[in-house]
This record gives sequence, structure tokens and C-alpha cells, in this order.
Amino acid sequence: MGIFAKIAAGEIPSYKCAENDEFYAFLDINPLVKGHTLVIPRREVDYIFDMEDDELARFEVFAKKVAVAIKAAFPCVKVGQAVLGLEVPHAHIHLIPMQSEKDMNFANPKLSLSAEEMQEIACKIYQEFSK
Repeated sequence: MGIFAKIAAGEIPSYKCAENDEFYAFLDINPLVKGHTLVIPRREVDYIFDMEDDELARFEVFAKKVAVAIKAAFPCVKVGQAVLGLEVPHAHIHLIPMQSEKDMNFANPKLSLSAEEMQEIACKIYQEFSK
């Protein structure tokens, strides 16, 4: 079982932002900006385009709901979406609150936030998602 599957199963702690039976969203531990969230399928699948069409559609709809919650919790121009997929062998979507396109540059320095700050951010997103 990979690291993301263990996170979704609760075997590894995470800052949960949203979940349902199929998908799980949690804060990136090396965020580009406050609210940078990862969305994953609970099912282990390495490549996003290996997902069946109906599962991929549900994945994107779930990610959209998380993005709406992020935007409500952290007002921004838009929430950007990135699918990279090489760093962890588990399909995932990065959702990043953007004030400008520069916020999506993965070469930017990562934020160093305390556990308390991370928990507060996750709680804000989770509350908005749960409305």
C-alpha cells in the first residue's frame, strides 16, 4: 500500500479537508500557498488517465466541490488545478488558491507552517466543504 492510500485509510496522519467513500482531500505538507490541497482517489491507481471514465468524472466533480470550499475559505481569484503525477505513484490533483499564475509555479519556495496553522487551514476548508 502506497503512502497516499495509507493517508486515505487513516494509517498516516493528514490534515483532512474533505472526503467521501471514493475520494479524499488533504493539505499538501509542502504548500505553495495556504490552502494548497491534494485530492486523491481512495482506490490505488498510479495514472489519472488509467481511471475509468465514470470514476474520473466523479473525481473531477469531487475536486470541484473541494475547490469551491477552498475559494470560500481562502478568497482568491481562482483555484488552480495541476496534475503532475511523477512524485507519488498515486493519481492526485493539486488544488491551489491563486492570486496570480505565479502561485502555480512548483519551483516557488514552499511555505513552512506550524501544525496548528495547518489544522486551522484544513478545518476552514472542511467546514466550507460540509455546508
